[in-house]
Amino acid sequence: MTLMLASVADVAEAEIAIVEGADIVDLKDPFQGPLGALPIATIRDVVAATAGRRRVSAVAGNLEMVPAVLHDAAEALIATGVDYVKIGFLPSAAAAACIDALRPLAKRVRLVAVLFADLAIDLSLLPRFAAAGFEGVMLDTAVKGKGRLIEHMDIAALKGFVDACREVKLSAGLAGALEPPDISRLLLLEPGFLGFRGALCVGRDRKARIAAPQVKLVRDLIPRERGTKEAAEEFKVDLRLLAARGYSIEPASKTEVDRVFVHELVLPVYIGAYDFERGKTQRVRFCIDVDIRRSTYHAEDMRDVFSYDIVVDAIRLILSRGHVDLVETLAELIADALLSYPRVCRVIARVEKLDVIEGRVGIEITRERAAESGKLHQLFAGLSDYAATKTKG
Repeated sequence: MTLMLASVADVAEAEIAIVEGADIVDLKDPFQGPLGALPIATIRDVVAATAGRRRVSAVAGNLEMVPAVLHDAAEALIATGVDYVKIGFLPSAAAAACIDALRPLAKRVRLVAVLFADLAIDLSLLPRFAAAGFEGVMLDTAVKGKGRLIEHMDIAALKGFVDACREVKLSAGLAGALEPPDISRLLLLEPGFLGFRGALCVGRDRKARIAAPQVKLVRDLIPRERGTKEAAEEFKVDLRLLAARGYSIEPASKTEVDRVFVHELVLPVYIGAYDFERGKTQRVRFCIDVDIRRSTYHAEDMRDVFSYDIVVDAIRLILSRGHVDLVETLAELIADALLSYPRVCRVIARVEKLDVIEGRVGIEITRERAAESGKLHQLFAGLSDYAATKTKG
């Protein structure tokens, strides 16, 4: 389950984040760079005001990679009573020594290392973080206003990071100027948490105040932690969210659909059954049509749509696995991936190789969901009992 982390600057902002459902209240000074630390007094005030209603994290500051400096900053934050301490790791030959210096503190607080996607990332540090007892590692961006996380690392590279964290039992966090349309794409990767600041603020300006409507929009796009009261309440409060999460609530006889499509997407692909086709890429064109059950709500924001980005990301994630022998296999994998979303009822996948002959060769397949898909289905686990109860009435 992916948690929502909301970065706030004071008690008032923390209260908004709590009321609107953020899972983790993260303390940061947005005027002081990517990991600007707040005054210790402010952190104590937020911890006291939160009173255990949410987990609280705080950043240690934009610090030099000096073991003693990082240790002392983390020690000061532990004394405030926060649940998590976030520490930035810049590219440095001293990284290993800094990790070792923080090792004793991992028994007293959940340590989260922050790496920066717009700087050099050393994934070989992940086993060191795990061995030192860190809770997780977060990817962020160091230079704000110079691109979102997903512009610095594509979806396949981000999947590699999340998978690498999972292999060593670290929670993986993703942040860095994330916007609402990014959420459905990143949820595919199943990170431990997604972090936000600018998307929660007035005018999407990370230095402005956070506002309840913006926090609610982001919260609604991330499924609640399973088993919580809030998770069950979503079914009662806003049926619109069911469609946004990939649910289908129309009766089985209802056949009205909308079509989301990606056409003429050409990518280099490792594909082919012949020996001469191995070890090099070929141009492959993708034309994908996805029929989705029509929502009863008019689309107003990202809560109401099935994004074409999901289609493109599904293709890129499949290609990141390596060589595929057959276009038939590739088309089937794409259809299977998209039909895993319960709101999707049919996929038409056309896959064409462009470098085989003076023309195009390939396949087009149509795959449909079974008839029973008209019943209430859910993409995210944990709410099935409540959902079944609500659909019997």
